[in-house]
Amino acid sequence: MPPVQALAIFAAGLAAGTINTVVGSGTLITFPTLLAFGYPPVLANVSNNVGLVPGVASGVHGYRAELTGQRRRIIRLGSASAAGGLVGAILLLVLPAGAFKEIVPALIFVAVAMVVLQPWLARQMAARQLARSAGRAGDADPAGPSGPSGPSGPSAGGPGPSGAGTATAVSVLPAIDVSQRGSDAVGGPVLWFLVFATGVYGGYFGAAQGVLLIGMLGIALGDTLQRVNAVKNVLAGLVNGVAAVVFIAFAHVDWRVAGLIAAGSILGGQLGARIGRRLPPWGLRLLIVCVGAVALVKLLV
Repeated sequence: MPPVQALAIFAAGLAAGTINTVVGSGTLITFPTLLAFGYPPVLANVSNNVGLVPGVASGVHGYRAELTGQRRRIIRLGSASAAGGLVGAILLLVLPAGAFKEIVPALIFVAVAMVVLQPWLARQMAARQLARSAGRAGDADPAGPSGPSGPSGPSAGGPGPSGAGTATAVSVLPAIDVSQRGSDAVGGPVLWFLVFATGVYGGYFGAAQGVLLIGMLGIALGDTLQRVNAVKNVLAGLVNGVAAVVFIAFAHVDWRVAGLIAAGSILGGQLGARIGRRLPPWGLRLLIVCVGAVALVKLLV
């Protein structure tokens, strides 16, 4: 392998590891790079997947602080990602190339739309949750929650001046929602199935699975965007890891390519964690939308 080609693949791995940690869609950097150097599509996809696994693990380590208190959530949704990654990897090996890719643009469009609409949807879901909580409190206390501790009092965390900046996806929501539907939420069967379906896609191709996961998790869980991003990294890592095991066992891997991508993506994972954790929420959201839009254009052209 010529030195210039090796350096280009390493640089692509570095960029992919960075953007995977912050948002996702790093495959849209490494996969076209490998195709440009003449690697067959399936070999490029398999080698790219194996190479990016260490980078995802590096990003998970960089976001370890945001993973605190999310064990139940990760165990539940992680089972969906692992199962989906296994199915997707098997599909890549047995189905004709491009069979699944036909629906990818629609998936990415929906994901970007979910990210854009996430704050509004989260507020609507929070209002319903607060109404249900108030109803239960009213049933328990005939006097109703009209005192200071009720939904209109201070403990409800009403939309004061701090809500204007939308520090997170749920910062303008009542405090009761953050504690009940944010950090404690694990998601129902519909979310589990959607994460599984995203895992199938991720095991098959993987580009923009991070955008899909952030969009779904942000709406369903209502937690802060940084904590949702940390979970996204774990779930995407499980998908890539399971798929990599299948590819190593049953497909041909170009280990020079995988090694160069791995080396670059490990450094990129740490760089992405430093960048992503310091981005303001609006900046992270804007970056998510931009990456999703670029991924959509690349797949449509």
